[in-house]
Amino acid sequence: MTEFLLGLRLLFGAGRGNRIRFFLMAAGGSIGVCCLALVLTVPAILHAHDGRTAARQPVTSAKGPADGTLVLQRDDAYGSRPFTRVFVAEGKEGAHTTPPGLSELPAPGEVFVSPRVHELLRDAPAAKALLPGREAGLISPAGLAHPDELYAYIGTDRARIAHEARTLKGFGYSYAPSPAVDPSTLTDVRFALATLVLLPLGIFLSVCARLSAASRMRRLAALRLLGLSRKGTQRVNAAETVVAALLGAVLGLGEYWVLNQVMSRAGLPGLRWYPDDGALSLSTVAICLLGCPALAWFVGRKSAQDATANPLAVRRTAVPRPPSKWGGLLLLSGLGIVCGFCATGLLGHPASSLGVNALLVVAGVVLTGVGLVLTLPLLSYALARRVARTTQSLTLNLAMRRNEAEPGSTMRVVTGLVLLVYAASLAQGVLIQLEQVTRPDGPVQEYSLSPSALTAQQQRKLADVPDVRAHAVMMNSWVDLNAPGIPDTATALVATCAQLESMVKYSKGCVDGRVMRLVDPSTGTDPKPGDSYTFRFDGGKAKELHVTIPSQQMVINAYSASMVVSTALLVPPSALPADARPRDAELLLAGSSDPGQVRSVLDGIAAVAPIAEIELVGLNVQGLEQISVVETLLALGMIMGLVIGVAAFLVSVTDRAVERRSQVTAVTLIGARATTMRAVQCAQVVLPLTLGLVLALVAGKLAESSYLITGGGVIRWDVEGLPLLALATVGVLAAAALGSLPLVGRRIDPELIRRD
Repeated sequence: MTEFLLGLRLLFGAGRGNRIRFFLMAAGGSIGVCCLALVLTVPAILHAHDGRTAARQPVTSAKGPADGTLVLQRDDAYGSRPFTRVFVAEGKEGAHTTPPGLSELPAPGEVFVSPRVHELLRDAPAAKALLPGREAGLISPAGLAHPDELYAYIGTDRARIAHEARTLKGFGYSYAPSPAVDPSTLTDVRFALATLVLLPLGIFLSVCARLSAASRMRRLAALRLLGLSRKGTQRVNAAETVVAALLGAVLGLGEYWVLNQVMSRAGLPGLRWYPDDGALSLSTVAICLLGCPALAWFVGRKSAQDATANPLAVRRTAVPRPPSKWGGLLLLSGLGIVCGFCATGLLGHPASSLGVNALLVVAGVVLTGVGLVLTLPLLSYALARRVARTTQSLTLNLAMRRNEAEPGSTMRVVTGLVLLVYAASLAQGVLIQLEQVTRPDGPVQEYSLSPSALTAQQQRKLADVPDVRAHAVMMNSWVDLNAPGIPDTATALVATCAQLESMVKYSKGCVDGRVMRLVDPSTGTDPKPGDSYTFRFDGGKAKELHVTIPSQQMVINAYSASMVVSTALLVPPSALPADARPRDAELLLAGSSDPGQVRSVLDGIAAVAPIAEIELVGLNVQGLEQISVVETLLALGMIMGLVIGVAAFLVSVTDRAVERRSQVTAVTLIGARATTMRAVQCAQVVLPLTLGLVLALVAGKLAESSYLITGGGVIRWDVEGLPLLALATVGVLAAAALGSLPLVGRRIDPELIRRD
């Protein structure tokens, strides 16, 4: 305890510079702890979402009391958002429980809605057709997954839902039928967040714990020479590092509390939560308050070994030992694993992610990242020695000799930015893998609507919805059920050649104005020429249209998740009777499968026909919402990784500039110009950073490819993402160079070079 108090007295009594560095350590640690708390709380937010969803699920039975409560749940879409409506007909027998968020079940004609539905009814009166009855109250947060959810309980008569409803037994499942993020997808998200945030975070906290390392080591060496024991010297060192880390942890938890209050109310794209969902748990607080000081103590103990073991070398600034080569072994091990998986892809026998391969992929990515960090001092040392021996430039010689003397200082400066590029490569791979799993196979997304629920004016407006590239009508032939045997049916696509070309991969032989026989070799569909089919209509003069399949064919190649696959005929719109409405038909709209454009089309359809039932071919609205949540989480992870990387660079560069003021002053007094010193400072950062970024770019793309290969997707080599990543790397270099220029002060203070 005496040594600990001595460390505090030395800290606060060693001048303003040391106190500033202490609070800089605390401020840097608070940023890291805030990001750590955010990462640790994301699973709790998703778990709270799924818990409320499971608690409100109606438990039903096909058999029950004759006068039991009936319930019927409808999961539809309003625009790009799911809209759940629960119809309830309260009975006199059986269960009389109420769902979370309600104090009583709605009576016939009453409607309880979520706050977002309440706003929707005010802004879009046409949506009232979805909720027959009067609004009787709001659902409390206990009954909603998130604040923006569209949810309603509708009271109705038993006779209206008796043919489809089931008897209510209670509310509450042990699991959420539609989780916010699918468990398999959540594993990928956790892996990405760990790579994007936790790996750079550990380095950043280590950097903060080693701020002002040179001056602190000289103080510790002086104490050791005065007779203080090794353990006592370590306790003195722990006084500064541990207290700074503990103060930073407390500040970081406070920053997270404020951030949670702001973000939960403002919301993120596709992700909203209540403030209580993001409240700090005891485990999160314990990890932050205990783990961060423990990491600071370990780093401080490691860095103080030289001062306690050989204090004379520290006080006399002896030539440091070359960096350890063990980090290179970790890097080679990680690259060996990821290159092995890449080789399986090149040989045409890609490895799967089953069994031990799943662990090997993670191990390869982590070992590569950690090895990359630990190898940077060795690479910087080797580069500095080679350049210093061969260059004839005074600027490069000064810069490289300093990097040769302090390779660890270079690591603290450039590590955050190097890890940022490495993590960005992995983030690209995770996004590509998620897109392959959750999005349709083709670039086209189709929307099916029933024309019977639409007016002619609405159908015309739907064709003009932004991002709708084509529209058509699919009509089924009439079948005589009284005819003997199994009658043949056919589906015709009413569209022009241009519209059809926008909905398929390939088409050949189309002639506008003619009925064409559609042949798709990939599916084997080949209708027989000469067969005749009848299509019936409502309205207009003509009630029927007889179509004979012609011998002239049109070859197409439709997407697997497309309704065009089942069509046998292409009928031009001019062949239909005027003002006729096909009796058994579907209105088909087509657009891009990009999630942003899908949401835009769904919102446009809702603006034209708010109560129309929309079927997304090959995709559901819950899946679309899940994609939005995952992309938001990954974007949040990349932003946090960027903040951590930039913060680590700024903190390290600022601290190094303060530590080297005496050296810069000495060289300036000898006669070096300010421009020369700025060039030296820039070269000290840019050259090792360039080497680290190139290595991070190569290692990151290899790790990304190994992840994509074992994922089993179509895309295994992300060539399209390489230019963007290379451009980001150049931007990082430019920012680092500009950030290093102002670090040479204009004022020369000879007192800075006085002997201790």
